[in-house]
Amino acid sequence: MAGFRDRDGRALDLRVLPQPVLVVVIGLGDDPFTVEGGTAQRPSASRDPHPSLVAPLSPGPAWIRGRDVECIEMCLSPGAAYALLGVSPHELEGVVGLEDLWGRQARQLRERVAAATAWQDRFTLVSEFLARRAASGPAMTPEVAGVWDTIVAHGGRVRVDDLAASCGWSRKRLWSRFRAQIGLTPKRAAMLVRFDQAARALRAGGNPADIALAHGYADQSHLHRDVLAFAGCTPAALPGL
Repeated sequence: MAGFRDRDGRALDLRVLPQPVLVVVIGLGDDPFTVEGGTAQRPSASRDPHPSLVAPLSPGPAWIRGRDVECIEMCLSPGAAYALLGVSPHELEGVVGLEDLWGRQARQLRERVAAATAWQDRFTLVSEFLARRAASGPAMTPEVAGVWDTIVAHGGRVRVDDLAASCGWSRKRLWSRFRAQIGLTPKRAAMLVRFDQAARALRAGGNPADIALAHGYADQSHLHRDVLAFAGCTPAALPGL
C-alpha cells in the first residue's frame, strides 16, 4: 500500500505495465482517473472516468491519466483479491470502478480516508476495512493457490501439464478452476510472471540477450515480441525503475 499526492500541479500521464498483481486505487482528489489501453501513439477508446478503480491481471499496455492526483494504491495478490473484491476475477473485463464492485462501501471508505489528514491514519482505515472484507470473503482453492505459487516461484518457466499433475487435476479442470479464481489461464499467467521479471531486469539496465536467456526466452527476438505484446513498446523504450 502506498500513498501519492501531486505536489507540482502537473497532470498525471503514466504508462502502466502489466504486473502479476491486481491494483486497487482509491482516489482522494476531486478529479477522476481515465484509463486507456493501447499505446501512446495509438490509444484505444477512453474508458469512463472513475474516482477509484480496480485493474485486474490483464496483460497489455495501458495509460492512466488524471489531474490533481491524490490517492492510495494497493497491489493485491490474486489470493487476496479473490477474497476482497466480491466477484470472480475472470468477470473483470479490464479496469472497472471500485464503486461498481463495492457500492456504498467504496464511497464511504473514500470519504473517510479523504477526511483523514495523516497518511498513516489513512493506511489504518484502509487496512481495517480490508480485514473486515477478507474475514467474510471466499478462500481460494488450495490447489489453485499452490499452482499460482509454483508459477511465481519458477518465474513463469513451467509447463501446464506439470502444474496439473502437481495437484492431481486434469489439464481442463486446472484451466477452468484457475481462470475462475485468478482471472487468467495458467499459460497466460506464466507468461505474465515471466514478462514481469524480464521487464524489471530490462528497466534496471540489464543486457537484453542475457535477460532473454536467464528468463527462459528462446532468444532476444522472442523477448522483444513479448515486451511489445505486454507493454506496447520495445525493450529500449520501457520506462525506468
